[in-house]
Amino acid sequence: MGRVDPMYQFSLDAYVDLFNQSMDKSRTSPKNITGTERCRQINVAHTLSVYQYTCRGLFERDKLLFALQLCLRIMTSENKVPKQEFDFLCYGGAGIERADQRPNPCPEWIDAGAWDNITALDSIPACMGIASAFEQGQRDWRAWFTSSEPEETPLPGDWENKVTEMQRICIIRALRLDRVLFCASRFVRLNLGPQFADPPPFDLRAIFQSSNHRTPLIFVLSPGVDPTAQVKSLANDLSTNVDICALGQGQAPVAMSLMNLGLRSGSWVFLANCHLMLSWMPELEKRIAEYCAMTEDMPHAPHCDFRLWLSASPSPKFPIAILQRGIKMTTEPPRGLRANMLKLYNLVGEEQFGRCQQRLKYQRLLFSLCWFHALLLERRKFKSLGFNVPYEFNESDYSICHDLVIVFLDEYPDETPFDAMRYLIAEANYGGRVTDAMDRRLVNVYITQLFCEQAISPQTEFNLAPQLSDSPYIIPNDADLASAKLAIKTFPQLDNALAFGQHANADIASQIEDSSTLLDTIVSLQPKVIDAGGESKEQKILRICHLMQEEVPPSFDAAAVRRGMGPRADPEPMKTVLYQEVDRYNILLLTLHQTLKASELGVQGLVIVTPELEEIIEAVLEFKVPRAWSTCYPSLKPLTPWMRDLVCRISALQKWINEALPRCFWLPGFTYPTGFLTAVLQTSARKNGIAIDSLSWEFPIINTPATSIAQYAKDGSYCHGLFLEGARWDLDNSCLTEPIPMELCCSMPVIHFKPVDNKKKSIKGIYSCPLYLYPLRTGSRERPSFVISCEVRCGAQGSEYWTCRGTAMLLSTMH
Repeated sequence: MGRVDPMYQFSLDAYVDLFNQSMDKSRTSPKNITGTERCRQINVAHTLSVYQYTCRGLFERDKLLFALQLCLRIMTSENKVPKQEFDFLCYGGAGIERADQRPNPCPEWIDAGAWDNITALDSIPACMGIASAFEQGQRDWRAWFTSSEPEETPLPGDWENKVTEMQRICIIRALRLDRVLFCASRFVRLNLGPQFADPPPFDLRAIFQSSNHRTPLIFVLSPGVDPTAQVKSLANDLSTNVDICALGQGQAPVAMSLMNLGLRSGSWVFLANCHLMLSWMPELEKRIAEYCAMTEDMPHAPHCDFRLWLSASPSPKFPIAILQRGIKMTTEPPRGLRANMLKLYNLVGEEQFGRCQQRLKYQRLLFSLCWFHALLLERRKFKSLGFNVPYEFNESDYSICHDLVIVFLDEYPDETPFDAMRYLIAEANYGGRVTDAMDRRLVNVYITQLFCEQAISPQTEFNLAPQLSDSPYIIPNDADLASAKLAIKTFPQLDNALAFGQHANADIASQIEDSSTLLDTIVSLQPKVIDAGGESKEQKILRICHLMQEEVPPSFDAAAVRRGMGPRADPEPMKTVLYQEVDRYNILLLTLHQTLKASELGVQGLVIVTPELEEIIEAVLEFKVPRAWSTCYPSLKPLTPWMRDLVCRISALQKWINEALPRCFWLPGFTYPTGFLTAVLQTSARKNGIAIDSLSWEFPIINTPATSIAQYAKDGSYCHGLFLEGARWDLDNSCLTEPIPMELCCSMPVIHFKPVDNKKKSIKGIYSCPLYLYPLRTGSRERPSFVISCEVRCGAQGSEYWTCRGTAMLLSTMH
């Protein structure tokens, strides 16, 4: 687990102590039992003890990972996990060849990636025939596929009785990646027991009781969480003194003095924020080792009541010896709108609540502010559909805005200055953390909805979640402190995506990402060895490299391209774009040919395997795109879809070179689409004799298929190949509309990128839809993902509606 997070360090000594405790706890009866039964008792008790002990120091996101790893290792040792099925769970149909693949019988609801998975699953002996089952029972399989909990729904036909739980999770992985986490939890529950699928609750008193004066107690921090109050509360309950030192510059002597005093007197010492003094950590490690080495009969032995409490954010530089010697606990913020709002209201005392003279307005705006803060925190769970950048908003942002609301209401009793409030909250305070323009737009939409005249009107029930029918999220009319808390407690435990203005598909998208992360982590934790009897690592590399060398197109002859394009009538800016694209792709193709050949020679022992080459080999074995191949253009695709995409890109360029300027450009095929769009502006400016700086864009949607476009655009260029995320395009009405359930992305029609001179800005009924290179909307520091904002018609909803949905266009998807 240390490869998952640097703070997950455990020692052999701690394991031995735990094993001894398990032996004692597992003695259930004094009767004589056989040696086999006694060993079984110890195994059962010890496995549960290891799980519970380890879970205390794991973040919530990693507890299921640990339980699944534990379950799979135990079952593998009992020969209950066939290697082919485990490999499919890890990789799916990543390496499938489509040349001999049977046709997809249900393309309207099984996409190409899912059918690759089914085809690969059909090659596993225990699942042979599943592909033909889809041809014969399409309706039953579709009903199962669209069920809300397919892991609990019986499989169609006789498959329910044929498959094991391992094969069930493989089928879920093939078709419903979003449900893998839930299926994994069920798998653990059925094979290890329900106690392994339900992590133990955090109990600080029980953790303290399991410690001793030689055991540091270490809080592994999450952003926005401070365990100081919990330690103080436990110390008060036990009538113990606790000395607290917040580490920082110049605090080392203070911390050491408190430790020495605590070791003598038996008081507790809490050293907070150790990650801020990592350079001093070796001194702390040395001091801990010194007093732990003392025996009880030595003059300066540590007092038996002494406890050393530490808190630190995860850091690879934190001393491993302290982590292995101590008991680790994770602290995480509350989850859900309800829990976050209750936490904020618990920060407000009666005295502070009564400060504002405008009592009614204050109570209602405080409720809106708490809701606003909770929305921003919880929206991060939707990943890129939530925020382009995951911001760490904290309680200080809320506290400052809380004071600001009180000041403005008292200063302006007659007319509430909503514009000033909204600006200072959304732009100055919370907005001070926001670095992305689209995220800033979203924050402003939220604050505009929540800070308005309707919110402070006592005659109306103000709905905090306007997209949710029969919304429980209402500002109570009598919103004093007690009533507000009671109202919050009536909120649902599980948040509906519509409460954020999101579609239910947003939950599916985030669950797919979480499942992919879980599977990628499992792959990274596997030993780099091949079981006896299977294909060796060297044979696998040679096979993959040979296949890829056959697929990789040859490099362009750049000189011949320039000679051939020179006399043609293509606009000069377009020729320049083509030359630049050819040069960039040539670098990539040359790298591919060289590294694939070097990989073959390396595994044969004919050349030295450098660290860079080793990284490429390991990535290829895991069906991932090596970093050395990702410099030309960004992508999140696995290796096989990435290679298919590369072949399509090269074919599109080759067709331009061999035939003519495309009538409709495949925009995703450019390594730098912004360069192409600039060339379109240059061509229009030269053609019409106007300054390029005066040009802007219009984006008419063309309902004609790209292959049917017979004429060049009079001005600008037709482009196809774009995808829409967070909405669907209504072809009949030519506007945005609600997406189909479980359809995360849909294809956009052809878009005419049309330069216009002195365009008048139109706002009503128009949504400025950002276009990104790939699903990671932040991109990287070297290569931002944002390309351009395309103005499209909103349809029945306003632009704010689609802003809350996180609606955007993409040039590339995951598959």
